[in-house]
Amino acid sequence: MTSNVDLQPETGPSTPVAPRTPSTRATLRSLLLRLHFYAGILVAPFLLVAATTGLLYAASFQLEKVVHSHELTVPVPEGRQKVPLAQQIAAATAAHPEGTLGAVRTFDEPGQTTRVLLDVPGLAESTRLAVFVDPYTGQVRGALESYGSSGALPVRTWISQLHRHLHLGEPGRVYSEMAASWLWLVGLGGLVLWLTRRRRAGRRLRRVVAPERGVRGLRGTLSWHGSVGLWALIGLLALSATGLTWSKYAGANVDVLQTSFGWSTPSMPSSGGHGDHAAGGHEGGGVHPVDADQVVRAAAGRGLSGPLEVVWPSEPGGSYVVKEMDRLWPQRNDQVAVDPATGQVTAELRFDDFPVAAKLIRWGIDGHMGVLFGLANQILLAVLAVALISVIVWGYRMWWLRRPTRGFGAPYRRGGLRRLPPVAALPLAAVVIAVGVFLPLLGVSLLAFLVIDVVLARIEGARAGRSGADESGADRSGAGVSG
Repeated sequence: MTSNVDLQPETGPSTPVAPRTPSTRATLRSLLLRLHFYAGILVAPFLLVAATTGLLYAASFQLEKVVHSHELTVPVPEGRQKVPLAQQIAAATAAHPEGTLGAVRTFDEPGQTTRVLLDVPGLAESTRLAVFVDPYTGQVRGALESYGSSGALPVRTWISQLHRHLHLGEPGRVYSEMAASWLWLVGLGGLVLWLTRRRRAGRRLRRVVAPERGVRGLRGTLSWHGSVGLWALIGLLALSATGLTWSKYAGANVDVLQTSFGWSTPSMPSSGGHGDHAAGGHEGGGVHPVDADQVVRAAAGRGLSGPLEVVWPSEPGGSYVVKEMDRLWPQRNDQVAVDPATGQVTAELRFDDFPVAAKLIRWGIDGHMGVLFGLANQILLAVLAVALISVIVWGYRMWWLRRPTRGFGAPYRRGGLRRLPPVAALPLAAVVIAVGVFLPLLGVSLLAFLVIDVVLARIEGARAGRSGADESGADRSGAGVSG
C-alpha cells in the first residue's frame, strides 16, 4: 500500500525546506477524493436503502404471480373457446356495481384472466379496482386494487412504494431523489479515482477490471470496491437517470427538457366521435352501438395484438382507445382510436413513429421497472442491487480500517476548492451551478459540502498559524533565558 506522506530527503537542522505547492491536478484529485469519501459516508445510507428496496422490487414480479395466482390464472379447459368480451365485462360490472367502467385488459397467453378496470370512489390516486374474469367461463375470480400503467397488484404496489418513498408520501420522495442524484457524482468520481490510481499502480488491464488475488486488509477491500463498482457503474447510472424522471424536483426539469427538445412521448391524434352515440360509455348511463368485441376486432384489423388495453371514452363524443401493452423486447406499443358508433378506426399512433429520444426513454423506464426483458431484466436489477450494496459495505469497511485511531493519515486536504487557480476553479464552479440547477437536491447538498470544506480549512489554517506562532515565541523566550 502506498503511503500518503511525501518522503523528503534528510536535511540538516539549519536547512530550510520550502513547502511544496500541489499541482492543479493533484488538488483536483484531493478534492474529488475528499468529496467521494464524505459523500460515501453521508449519502451511502440513502443509496443502501434504495438498493435494498430495489432488490425487493426485482423479486416482486415473481412474488406477485405466486401470491395472486388465483386471480391471475385459470385452468384451460380442453377445446373450450373464450366467451365474448362483452359478456366478461358484464359479469365484472354486475359483481361490482359501485365501480364505473374505465378499461379492459385482455391477454393472448392461455390461462390468463381478463382484467376489467373500474374507477371506484375512495381509491388512491392512479389506482383502480381490477376485477379478474375467467375468459372461458365468464365467472369472476376476484378483485384487487391495481396501480399505475403497469397494473401492479397489492404485493408489488407495496414494495414499489417502499422503494419510491418509504410509504412516507411526498416527503419520502426526497430520499430516493437524493440517492439518484448523488449516485452520479459518487459513481463517476469513484471511476476517475479508480482509473488514476490503477494507472499509477500499473497499466495491466486485469488490475483495473478485476480484484487482486490473495490480497487482504485495506488494499484487498479497495480492490473489490473499485472493480465491482466499475462493472456495475453503467447499469447504476442508467437506473439513476430513469429514476430521476419520477422524482419531485429533478423530474420537473426532465419534463421541461423533454418538451424543449421534442423528446416527449407523442399522444393519440384527436379524433371526433359521433356526438350522442358516444355518450355514457365511461359515465355508465348509456350503451354504445359498438361493443368491446367489435372494438378489439377493429384494432386487430390494423395489426394490433395482445396483450391489449381497451380504454372507454372519458367524455361524450370521445372514442375508444386500444393500446398494445407488450413491454417485452421487441415491444409492441401501437395505439388506435375506434369510433364508438361505427366501429371504424379513426386515428393511429405507431411506436415506430416515435422520436428516437422518446423510444429510449420508454425503453429506459421499462428496463428500470424490470419489464423490458422479463425475468432476465429482473435478474439484472437484482445483480445491480447486490453490487451496489456490496460496494457500499466495502466502502464502510475501508472507512473503518482507515479510522484515525489506527494511525492512518488523512488521504486528502481540506479546502481544495480554495487552493484551485481561477483557470480551474471557474469552470468547476460553472459545472457545479449547472448541475445544481438541474438536480436541486444534489446542488444544495454539494454547495453545503464545499462551503463547509472551505470554512473548516480556514479554521485549521488559523489554528496551525496560532500554534506555529506560540512555538516560535516559546523558542525565542527559551533562547533568551539560556543566553
